[in-house]
Amino acid sequence: MAWRFRDRAEAGAALAQLLVQFRDEDPVVLALPRGGVPVAFEVARALQAPLDVIVVRKLGVPFQPELGMGAIGEEGVRVLDPHMVRVAQVTAEEIATIEMRERAELERRVRLYRGARPMISLEGRTVIVVDDGIATGGTARAALRIARLHGARRIILAVPVAAPETVRELADVADAIIAVQTPSPFLAIGEWYERFDQTTDDEVRTLLGAATTARSGSDDAIDTAPSDEPIFDGEVRIGTDGIRLPGHLTIPLGARGLVLFAHGSGSSRHSPRNQFVARHLQGAGLATLLFDLLSPDEALDRANVFDVELLAVRLLAATRWVRSQPPCAGLALGYFGASTGAAAALWAAAEDPSIRAVVSRGGRPDLAASRLGAVEAPTLLIVGGDDTVVIGLNEEAATRLRCEHRIEIVRGATHLFEEPGALEVVSGRAQAWFLRYLSPFPAQAGRVRTSP
Repeated sequence: MAWRFRDRAEAGAALAQLLVQFRDEDPVVLALPRGGVPVAFEVARALQAPLDVIVVRKLGVPFQPELGMGAIGEEGVRVLDPHMVRVAQVTAEEIATIEMRERAELERRVRLYRGARPMISLEGRTVIVVDDGIATGGTARAALRIARLHGARRIILAVPVAAPETVRELADVADAIIAVQTPSPFLAIGEWYERFDQTTDDEVRTLLGAATTARSGSDDAIDTAPSDEPIFDGEVRIGTDGIRLPGHLTIPLGARGLVLFAHGSGSSRHSPRNQFVARHLQGAGLATLLFDLLSPDEALDRANVFDVELLAVRLLAATRWVRSQPPCAGLALGYFGASTGAAAALWAAAEDPSIRAVVSRGGRPDLAASRLGAVEAPTLLIVGGDDTVVIGLNEEAATRLRCEHRIEIVRGATHLFEEPGALEVVSGRAQAWFLRYLSPFPAQAGRVRTSP
């Protein structure tokens, strides 16, 4: 039975489950921009494979541009549908004019997405070409031919949804075709998504930059971690309420933004889970501040541990302190909160509308219920799939949020995400969220509310 994906990220996660069989083949994941990039990002992360784009442009019929009669790609590749050209009575001159226009746009996108960096080498590799769906298959056919021209040993076409007749037609150009769904009748790709907003160029660039889950040590893996040492990596003291709270600040060279961590009850800046997430964010070029919200004496009083307003005041004090430090000047700021720290992060974000993004890990946003409606920062709520009580608390809290937000359920994970691979999923989702909204060129997102 066919169903609708919530968005491209969910579709990518579902597709990735079908592609883990290729992980041992050292694959390269190539996304068809723009809509295929969010899908491919999830695939590349699950396979720990390098991610790149394979740029293709549709050639539309002159009097009905959305109707494809062929496609063009890099390396001068052009694919035409003779039947469609004949039925639409398109002349050679018209084809040449359309191709010239689309070729200019193709070259613009190659420069925009890849810059001066060459395409990842495909020579002798297994290549997984990913799009958000296949209707007529013209662009996919061109992409597969381009991959073959670049020396790919094996080519897999992978999509969340595809027209069954098109899958059959593409069997001659792909070594394998993987689709989560092939529903019939099939009218359009967008009908199989609840949210099918146009992916922007900025989103493409951000996701390509965030593709740090590519295999460690691979010469051609995309790695956004700065090659130089951080410009600062050490202990700091933050003065507030007559006390000085210890913290650890890390600022990579060329930092894209800064994330302040608010830990949960019974934890501190030494939390191994928060430190794990922080290292992933630093690897993507984000500065991090982990600090203690309470002094050792204050932490002995359990009332302080659950005093969300007090914790939010301390987080706001740390936010002001960060802004006063010259190396952090101008950096976009985000909050990462765990457990009660997530409530403090949302409370503080409600007080400071300049905060650009919030991520909650196993959080208790319900403890900040009175302030949720004032939060403007896009908010990601990550909850373990087996943490049923907290899932309910997050779902209820989400109904109070008026900002863009999303609930992500990590299957098989409990409250502390101690299961193998669970914290990696949290880190990847947090990294993508912060890079999207703390980037110097953030994606323009609407006020969309989604549920699991």
